[in-house]
Parts: sequence; structure tokens; C-alpha cells
Amino acid sequence: MEIPYDKDSKERLPYEHYLEKYQSMDPEEMANRTALPWDAETKTFTIRLMNVTYSVSWPEYEVHHLDHEKMGFFPLEDAFNARILILRYLVDGGAVEASGKFLTYREVPWGQVYFKQFQGRCLMRLAYGFGSKLDLFRSIMEKLDAVPVKTGDAGYEFEFINGLKLQFMLWEGDDEFPPSAQILFSDNFPAAFVMGEDMAVVGDVSINVLKALSK
Repeated sequence: MEIPYDKDSKERLPYEHYLEKYQSMDPEEMANRTALPWDAETKTFTIRLMNVTYSVSWPEYEVHHLDHEKMGFFPLEDAFNARILILRYLVDGGAVEASGKFLTYREVPWGQVYFKQFQGRCLMRLAYGFGSKLDLFRSIMEKLDAVPVKTGDAGYEFEFINGLKLQFMLWEGDDEFPPSAQILFSDNFPAAFVMGEDMAVVGDVSINVLKALSK
């Protein structure tokens, strides 16, 4: 299929590529590999993303949220980066059980290569977006049913998608030091997303949800 070049091609070209692969694949194989619930009668997967449950149709890839109407922000319906990420998971990813250990970005595949980009796209955005707004950060995390962790001035663990968890930690800045942040990934992420770039998108999508819920 020929895809014309236009201003949206940076996201639209990979979206079209993975959508075509998704539509050509066996949905039951995808369900078994990713451990996502599959309804053969309605031809839909069920997936949780940032505490919202969605139905995802095959082969059309139509997405509808099923709960949390009051949250008002549903990236899997509207955001290209989230839609591409989930397509990549369905096409290439696999579900394994986490051991309870968490990884820094440098420890994931290709993390050393992409770390500077991740630092700017995710760590600094999180730090400067919420490092001086810890009460707001805590209230948003409560909406996501996140669980507090002891690291940082404010830290939480939450599910990104089914069985894949993140930890967001913030240290509040002062007159001498700027705020800082850390993001950790449950150790089953490398089975779900093989590239460090994917984990940077995970950070992007998560922080975008936090920013949307802060308004």
C-alpha cells in the first residue's frame, strides 16, 4: 500500500505499517502471546491502560473506553503514540510474569543508547512538571489507584498496561538543587517491548496522562 508523504508522516507511517501487520495476524495467537482477554464473538481485545479499560477491535483497530468516564482523557482513543505503542505490543510483544524487580532505563535493551533522549523526554518533564507540585502529583496518583513507594519525596507504583508496572519517584527542588525524578520499569517490560525507544514512549504516554489529569 502506497502512503503519501505529508506533515503527519512521522507518526502516520509507522501507524499504517503496524496497523497493516495487526490486520494480517491471527487474533487468537496475539491474545495467547500477550495474555490479553480476547472475545471471539465480538472480535475484541480488552486492555487496561493507565487505569482505564478499553475494548480494541480486530481487524479494524477501533478503540472504545469502557469505564472511568469522569477521567476525560483516553490516550488509546486519541493519541497516535499510544495507539502505535499498543499495536507494537500486539504485533511483537509477549507477556511474562514480573519477578518484583524494577529496572532503570539504562538497564532495558538499548537504554544506554537512548538515555539522553529519555532523560529529556521523560525524566526532566516529570521533574519540572511535578517536582514543585507534590500534592498535585499525589492526588493524580490516587486517581490512578497507584500505590505509594518509600523512595523519593513522593513516589508511586502503578500499572501501565496489563501486568506491566512503573514506578514514578520525585525529589522536590530547593534553592540549591532543581527537582529530579526517576522512572523504573517492572522487569517484564523487555519481553513486552524490545526497544528502548518503546519505553521512552511509555514514559511519554504516562506523563501526558498525568498532565491531562492535572487540569
